[in-house]
Formats: sequence, C-alpha cells, structure tokens
Amino acid sequence: MSEENAVPTSDSSPTHPQAVMHEDGFWVNEKGTFLPVSASDLERYTYCPMSWYLSATGHSGQSKSIKAGIESHKAIHETMSKFERFRLLTKRNLTIWQWWFAVVVVLLVDTLAFMSIKEADFDTQEFSKLLALWAISCLLIAVAAISLPWRRFLTISKSSKDQPFEQIQGGVQPYFEPKGFEGGWFLGGRLEVAFLIAAIGIALHAIALQFASDREQAAYVLAVTTIGWTLMASYRLQRALVSNSEARILAIENNIKVDTKIAYSDDDSTTGLLKNDENGLRGRPDQIVIIDGEFIPVEQKTGKVPHKPHESHVIQVLAYASLVEATTGVSPPYGLLRYGPEQLHSIVWDSDAKTKLNQAIKSVQKVMAEGGAIRNHEREGKCRNCSRRYACPDSLV
Repeated sequence: MSEENAVPTSDSSPTHPQAVMHEDGFWVNEKGTFLPVSASDLERYTYCPMSWYLSATGHSGQSKSIKAGIESHKAIHETMSKFERFRLLTKRNLTIWQWWFAVVVVLLVDTLAFMSIKEADFDTQEFSKLLALWAISCLLIAVAAISLPWRRFLTISKSSKDQPFEQIQGGVQPYFEPKGFEGGWFLGGRLEVAFLIAAIGIALHAIALQFASDREQAAYVLAVTTIGWTLMASYRLQRALVSNSEARILAIENNIKVDTKIAYSDDDSTTGLLKNDENGLRGRPDQIVIIDGEFIPVEQKTGKVPHKPHESHVIQVLAYASLVEATTGVSPPYGLLRYGPEQLHSIVWDSDAKTKLNQAIKSVQKVMAEGGAIRNHEREGKCRNCSRRYACPDSLV
C-alpha cells in the first residue's frame, strides 16, 4: 500500500493545546510566541509523524546506529574544526612571513646602500638619534594600544565577513582579530602588530647608523641582521607550507576545496542555536561554509548511503537554508546535503522551496496544537529500522 493510502489506526494528543493559529498560518502559544519547531523536528515528522510525536513526548531513540551517528558527527566536527585551524594557521604564518620579508627587503636595500655610498653627506649620529626616538614612539603607541580598550571608546564598526555568526559559538576563531574582536585591556590586533614591527625595523636602522662612521662595519651589521631576519622569515614560510599541506590532505579526504572557509561548525554542546522568530524555526546545521561569498549550510548524514536524497533530509537542509537567511539577511542559493565523504547533493533554496518548508512547519505546529500525529506509511522495513519502535503503539512489526 502506498504511503498516501495508508490508513491510520491511532493518533496523538496535542503537546501545546493552548496554541492558536496566527494570521499568517503559523501557530502561536498563549504568550503570542510562535511554537518552536527545530530542523530535526521537521526531519523526524517527514520521516514519520508518529516517530516525531514519540520524540516530542520524551521517548528517545534507542539503537546502535544513533550512537554511531553521534560519534560520527563528533568526528566530522573535529575534522572540520581541524581543517579550519590549519587553514587559518597557514594564513597567519603567511601574514607574518610577509611582514618579516618586508623587513628583509628594507635591510637588504640599506646594506647595499652602505656598501655603495662612499661618504655620507649628513650627520649619521643625529639621524640615528631621530630614528631611535621614532622607534620608541612606535613602541609606546603599540604598548598603549595593547593596554587600553581604545576600540570600545571609539565604537569602531565591525567589518568581519562572519559578522552574522559573531555571537554564535561553534565557529573556529582566527588568529588575528577573532570574530567580534573589540580589543580590551591587554589585547591587541593587526594595528598593534604593525606598530611593533615598525618599532623593531626602525630600531635596527638606528643601531646600524651608530656604526655609520665606519661604512664597512655598518654594512656588515646590516648584512648579519638581514641574514637573521631571512632565516626567521624562512621558518615562518616553512610553517605555512606545512599547515597548508595538512589542510589540503583534510580537504581531499572530505571532498572539499582547500580554500573553503568554515564559518560555523556544530558539536551539539557549545554551539549556539540559530532562530527565526517570525515562524518559530530553529536549529544547528552541521556546518556553515563560505563559498563564492555566500553562506551555505551543510548537513552531514552518516550510515547507509541512499540512491537519492531522502525527503526528510531535504526538508532539514531547507530549514537550515531558511535559518541562514534569517540570521544573515541574505538568501543562500542552495544548501548542501552530504552522504559520506563522496556523495554531495545541492538542494536549491528558492521560492518553491520556501513554500514547501513553510507548509511543513505549519503541519508540525498544527499537530502540536491539535494533535493527530499518525503513522503515515505501511512499510514494515521502515518500522523495523525506527529507533522509537519500542514505544510505538502502531508499529507494523
């Protein structure tokens, strides 16, 4: 018998009997708040309304596959977090390498200048003192900027690409100016680092000019300093290459691009909940990645790989796409549904998908308010694999 022709033999009581329908078709409680419906609720309800009802009334799933799935999702989160850390570590070391390489270039130019200029036509000692004062000034500015929460006083606007998710835990923090960085007491960012690098570079020139009365000795000091900075820059470049190699290995193993940016990753314990207060929808996608400047939700499914995406999983991805839109204010073009490391499906997020999702949310809320959740199929295999069959009053097996 087809699912559409299935005849219910039992139903359920409402879980929110005081709820009433809102003018837009969604349901609200006695306080006027939309009934909460999670993406997981939609996935369970689409799979089987009775299974959803059992979950809503406190009957947890009991099967080895659920425990295995939890462990698999934890491993996926750890892998994604590790990948993002390596990607950020690569960026960090490349940034430091660029700064240090710039110092090397300046020192090299100075070394060549001292070797080629026969006689200085200015007072090198006085110029050295001016450079020393300049270096001290840069150092004092850097120390003051690190010590004081000046960003808060100036209320500098945030320009992070990940701003919509700044208050949501679960994202991997970058090394320079993490998401939501506002400075503070004894905290510094890029500006402070720039002043410190400038202080070091200028101080090195001031020291070298103290020996400018002996042109060859000054050139020698600069040459030795240049070699030292070159070695340090080479070390940073080597660290960047190692981190990039690790990120590439993880990217290949998980079938993602090495430049993919992880804006959010769920570990079920520390991640914040995405919410849409206009219809009660909420949920935690497995990941939110940035692809071509767009926030794309990703749902990872473990276990048996189906021939085509399950409808319940599609609804879940659509829910996450809606939550990304509600959080960022920008509609993602699609969501991603992944079965294992190789099978990846793109689920389009358009007007038809929004209509489909809203109907699903209203259906769940209606059953929450009026009751009537039923087994909607006649498939013994589906009941046999249900993790809540032990509590089901209408199981086929």
